[in-house]
Amino acid sequence: MRIKEINLHHIQMKLKNPFTNSFSTVKDRRFIIIEAVLEDGLTGWGECVAFEHPWYTEETIYTCAHLLKDVLIPSVMNKPIRHPDDLTALFAPVRRNPMAKSALEGAVWDLYAKKNGLSLAKALGGEKKRIEAGISIGLKETDEELFSTIDEALKQGYKRIKLKIKPGQDLSLISKVRTRYPSLPIMADANSAYTLADLERLRGLDQYDLMMIEQPLAYNDLYEHALLQKELHTKICLDESIQSAHDALQAIQFGSCQVINLKIGRVGGLSESLKILKLCEEAGIDVWCGGMLETGISRAHTIALASMNAVNLPGDISSTQNYWHQDITIPEVVVSNGYIEVPENPGTGFEIDRKALEAFTIHKECFHA
Repeated sequence: MRIKEINLHHIQMKLKNPFTNSFSTVKDRRFIIIEAVLEDGLTGWGECVAFEHPWYTEETIYTCAHLLKDVLIPSVMNKPIRHPDDLTALFAPVRRNPMAKSALEGAVWDLYAKKNGLSLAKALGGEKKRIEAGISIGLKETDEELFSTIDEALKQGYKRIKLKIKPGQDLSLISKVRTRYPSLPIMADANSAYTLADLERLRGLDQYDLMMIEQPLAYNDLYEHALLQKELHTKICLDESIQSAHDALQAIQFGSCQVINLKIGRVGGLSESLKILKLCEEAGIDVWCGGMLETGISRAHTIALASMNAVNLPGDISSTQNYWHQDITIPEVVVSNGYIEVPENPGTGFEIDRKALEAFTIHKECFHA
């Protein structure tokens, strides 16, 4: 494959409802949509999932735009690419910046699958025909609003509920939910809101039979999570701390977690995700695929990754209707009785709604070989 053209579609979409976690509230989402075109006209699609501000990781949509335009696109344009794994070597001179790398690599994976007449899931080695869906629910202003949101999620059949927590909205919140839903599979996501000084508060979560607590301590920590895991019965799941297969290997060796939330953009792409899955499978670490309030393009890539057998827990891959009035992909992602069907068409299995893409586009940049 030789990429002859790359278009960057800078878009902005408004969420149906604000999404609040321990450190921010998101109302609007900006993305960079990557359209990569081969010399024969075949097109692949990727998505940059970085936020506008560096509160999740150090990357932002603006730093990613710079990396893509000035560094990454020139490194792949018109180069012979036999497999998406080839991008690992092409990107090797660039330290970190996983979300920028993942965006472009995702488009190449889509091209590779289409070129070989494979669904993206099959190209990755996925075997599941459908995947279990969970849902992430942000902090709400009232208990009634929270219960209403959970009730609606249960009507849609979601297999587990993830609740955002932070100091002051943790033990009481979880207690109320567990009392109302005694057998509901629940996990709590702290987004790095605690320190080891909060040990007794975190121990208090053990009584609520949670599936896991996600990223309780610092976003870049492995050591203190290992100390904390020894003090808790509840499994620790790492999110922000895992930005590469090397991070995952260290976390496993230190005993920092028993679960990993695998987000394609956070770890640098699908090729790196496959390495992490192999490590987790060999070590007996549970894995689920997380979401980033993304469009249908990134969601499609995540569905394909979740078709891997090593992904053994329901992920944050919910219906399009929960987040967007209109998406940029066709068909919409739909959860039916708690499951999402894995597409079998070549590539991601989703088409781009060009009219919607144009309607959301703020500006567009084109690069040619």
